[in-house]
Amino acid sequence: MKLALIAPTNRARNVKRVVLQPSGLGFGAEPEDDLLGAATRAGIAVPAACRNGVCELCGGRLLAGTALNTRNQQNISISEPLMLCRSRALTDLELEIDAVMAAGANQPRKFQAKVADVQSISHDVYRVELQLPRRRELSFHAGQYLSVILPDAEPCYFSIASSPSEQSIELHIQASPEWVSAQKVIDALTSGGEVTLELPHGKACLAQAPAKPLLLVAAGTGFAQMKSLVDYLRSTSYNQPVTLFWGVRRHEDMYLRSLAHRWDQEWPAFTFRPVVGDDEDNDWGGHHDQLVRTVLATGMDWDNVEVHASGSPTMVYTLMDALIEAGLPEEAFFSDVLEYAPRG
Repeated sequence: MKLALIAPTNRARNVKRVVLQPSGLGFGAEPEDDLLGAATRAGIAVPAACRNGVCELCGGRLLAGTALNTRNQQNISISEPLMLCRSRALTDLELEIDAVMAAGANQPRKFQAKVADVQSISHDVYRVELQLPRRRELSFHAGQYLSVILPDAEPCYFSIASSPSEQSIELHIQASPEWVSAQKVIDALTSGGEVTLELPHGKACLAQAPAKPLLLVAAGTGFAQMKSLVDYLRSTSYNQPVTLFWGVRRHEDMYLRSLAHRWDQEWPAFTFRPVVGDDEDNDWGGHHDQLVRTVLATGMDWDNVEVHASGSPTMVYTLMDALIEAGLPEEAFFSDVLEYAPRG
């Protein structure tokens, strides 16, 4: 049985609260922390390179509170510029730093990416690795998605399976011969060369580690979005319980089951719950009732959990309705389906 990890209280550790504007994102900083390190540990992506104040990428402006310049050991005045990498919080702070974006606030841009690798990882799923020549220019949040733009074709949308801190972009593309658009993308990618991407898209993402326990629910290749979230959270100081439910029709459809089991073994806060239609019902259909029933059966404290779901609109709305009826606040449910397939 896994035990939930409990962090010491902020009062006991004398943690200062730091809020970044205009994003509204916040994090805790201990007395010995530089602000850049504390923000990074909380999962907030602050632009940085040298980490000693030379590049000035992590520059901001003090709006409220008292901060210390660790280079000259002098207090920083209100409205004075500061470098997060060489500043510490002496009190709660409010900072202005335009380069930090809230969830979904990054504007989509087009990039040329090099196809580094295409591998078949199941009977109908391919793992694609893309590299951007100027990766530092791209900023996205864990859980967002992109579009692949091919000549004379409609854009094809895929979840980003990699963490924002990775240098390459990973995609999981399900492509059967009868799925013409997806197969066209795979054919274009396997030919090598470059491909045009537009990203990031999506508001159902994490700009920083959440304050509540996290429930992740994926169907099929919806696992790709969950992989991005898990990889991201493992790189932060997040210590709340994380539970992943992955629903598929057949055992062979769970194309990275070994990876999910490895997370379960290596990360004490993480629990993996596979849900396979073949286990009980060979006629498991598109309504994903089995997956929803399994999630509900956990009996979680629905008033104290954040849910991220990825799958078909039918699965997502069936799950959302069931969880809200069970007591989940509607604002604690996140899915890209709510944005691209809203109910009338």
